Amino acid sequence: MTTLADLHEEYAFLDADDRYRLLIDLGKTLEPMPDPLKTDATLVRGCSASVWVYPMRRDDGTLHFLADSNAAITKGIIALVLLTVQDQPAATIATTDITAALAPFDLKSQLSSNRTQGIPNMIALIRETALRYAA
Repeated sequence: MTTLADLHEEYAFLDADDRYRLLIDLGKTLEPMPDPLKTDATLVRGCSASVWVYPMRRDDGTLHFLADSNAAITKGIIALVLLTVQDQPAATIATTDITAALAPFDLKSQLSSNRTQGIPNMIALIRETALRYAA
């Protein structure tokens, strides 16, 4: 699995078009999310594209997220977000500054506001889920 640091190193050397392609390719690496899990309850509100996030608590106490989107670039963005938290303990995820972890990618200046408007909502949903499981 690619680390966030490795991904940023590659991302930093790319031009805008190649950054889009990198995000799209990253989205293709997401574990498939079964259609029955794509419900109103797993839908992330406030995204221009449809985004679903489904948490699963593993026996070892870590959280694993399934996610999908109907837009390729948005799918890449959620894959990037998940790289910061996937398969970590709920308490760790709850205290992870996901926004700061993503800051080096400077998504707001790389992508349109329509593409980035839902990121805070994705992060909030993940954080709220982690807080609920950590309690």
